[in-house]
Amino acid sequence: MLTYPDIDPVALALGPFQVHWYGLMYLLGFAAAWGLGRWRATRPDNAWNTTMVDDLIFYGVIGVILGGRLGYMLFYGFDQLLANPLTIVRVWEGGMSFHGGLIGVLIATAVFARRHGLRFFAATDFLAPLVPLGLLAGRVGNFINGELWGHRTSLPWGVELPCTRFPQQCADQPLGATLSPAVHASQLYEALLEGLVLFVVLWLFSRRPRPTMAVSGLFLVGYGLARFSVEFVRLPDAHIGYLAFGWVTMGQLLTLPMILAGGLLLALAYRRPAGASA
Repeated sequence: MLTYPDIDPVALALGPFQVHWYGLMYLLGFAAAWGLGRWRATRPDNAWNTTMVDDLIFYGVIGVILGGRLGYMLFYGFDQLLANPLTIVRVWEGGMSFHGGLIGVLIATAVFARRHGLRFFAATDFLAPLVPLGLLAGRVGNFINGELWGHRTSLPWGVELPCTRFPQQCADQPLGATLSPAVHASQLYEALLEGLVLFVVLWLFSRRPRPTMAVSGLFLVGYGLARFSVEFVRLPDAHIGYLAFGWVTMGQLLTLPMILAGGLLLALAYRRPAGASA
């Protein structure tokens, strides 16, 4: 079994000013997307330039932060929002919804594409391979925050949690004990699948010219399958629980349309004439 390293969520504290690892992970994700996008813009087989990449990332950052937080409060924390509307600004405590962030990014990308005279899917095809490393960084932030744990497991890669840090998971054990059996580190599973693996797949797939919508469709299908699968071992939010059949989660309910939409985009992309490419 592995033992949770119990990392302090606060990376740096200067008096009342605190820098949280969760926020730093988001900055790292944005920086990775910006750097990769600028590198791709130098390739001779596309019409992008570094200024366009700078604008796209700027719009994307706004979409992620606004959409991610609003989506979380609407999908997962609506009761908290009603009880205390100020919780919507407490981003440092965690609580960012991927699906809300996706909607925010799509809206921001549509504005960007219109401003630069691009087709919407030409912009999303360029953006899609830049996203997974940001997802990886965000899931590492979840791990450091000690949130989104999975079910208990006796598998050798399960993570033992100190009950002093995670009293909710240890409700049936002494406070000073270590949770036994251990739990699935579902945040790291997602970091691996929807982060690293999806990045490699999309990056290699997009290295050659593809029909418009193909890269975007593959992103939706790839993320959707990864997230849907991990939800089987990830605990649902305590205040929501399972939605149906004792296993359907809110994450799966929100992810299923992504898989269907991605499959539709791939089908439409490859039904075009052979000469039509992005």
